[in-house]
Amino acid sequence: MAFSKYLFPSQDRHCFAEILICDVDEGGRGRGGFAGGRGGRGGARGGARGGPRGGGRGGPRGGAAGGRGGRGGGRGGRGGARGGRGAPQRTPKVTVEPHKFEGVYIARSAKEDVLCTRNFAPGCTVYGEKKISVDLPGSTGEKIEYRQWNPFRSKLGAAILGGIRNIFMQPGSKVLYLGAASGTTVSHVSDIVGPEGAVYAVEFSHRPGRDLLNVAKTRTNIVPIIEDARHPLKYRILVPMVDTIFADVAQPDQARIVGLNAKYFLKDGGHCVISIKASCIDSTASAEAVFAAEVQKLREEKFKPLEQLTLEPYERDHAMVTGEYRPNA
Repeated sequence: MAFSKYLFPSQDRHCFAEILICDVDEGGRGRGGFAGGRGGRGGARGGARGGPRGGGRGGPRGGAAGGRGGRGGGRGGRGGARGGRGAPQRTPKVTVEPHKFEGVYIARSAKEDVLCTRNFAPGCTVYGEKKISVDLPGSTGEKIEYRQWNPFRSKLGAAILGGIRNIFMQPGSKVLYLGAASGTTVSHVSDIVGPEGAVYAVEFSHRPGRDLLNVAKTRTNIVPIIEDARHPLKYRILVPMVDTIFADVAQPDQARIVGLNAKYFLKDGGHCVISIKASCIDSTASAEAVFAAEVQKLREEKFKPLEQLTLEPYERDHAMVTGEYRPNA
């Protein structure tokens, strides 16, 4: 065995580290001591690294493998704890009561009370509304399906929750609906009038008109009409005399459009229910002034105004106006 001494520059440029190298003839692993002789800071590193690498590779790795087996056992315990999570959830009991308007209902539960109508096409929804199934009294297994009526998506629903005195629609009624859009409110009117009634839904825009046609496929009491409500003669052959005109056309000449359709289709003594959006009539005037002006226009169209109701908090600057048609007065 021989020792050699060398001087190497350390990390500090002005100092040198003295390195003692041991040359061994037996095997090559003894070279691990090369780093052991480092002086100063380097000596500690060399000793730590060189020692384990030189002799004890097999031993420590075997011990580590044994330790991993122990961790596997612990994971099994965690899996067992997760198994006991889920608990059965009880569905809240729902009772359905009739509203003061025939064909409209209130579904009551511990969570909330909601407006609904009896589904004319069971199993089908129109705008993603919730369905409520209730056991039929005195029957075994038979159920009645209702559809929740969202007042934020329907101005007629907002008016009912707002306390309107009469909507002039009931089972068996014939309704001319101007401004049907995609059929959201039309579908609930279809539920109200039932199989004995009919809804003649007029919509001018073709894109929502396609949705209206799809709604009418499952509801045989809806007659979709893709036409301009300003020209009632174009659909005169499709619409008979009706009991009620519902209008939601959002046009500056809305009162004139309603009066023109009433002249051709509304019975003497029939009624109108009109949704007025102030900003669509006159965006410069106040909402109250716009509503008053529209009521006066309805008088000129042979309507006797019966009620005016604002639709807050469901719609801003909207009002629902009802009137009776008296063409000979």
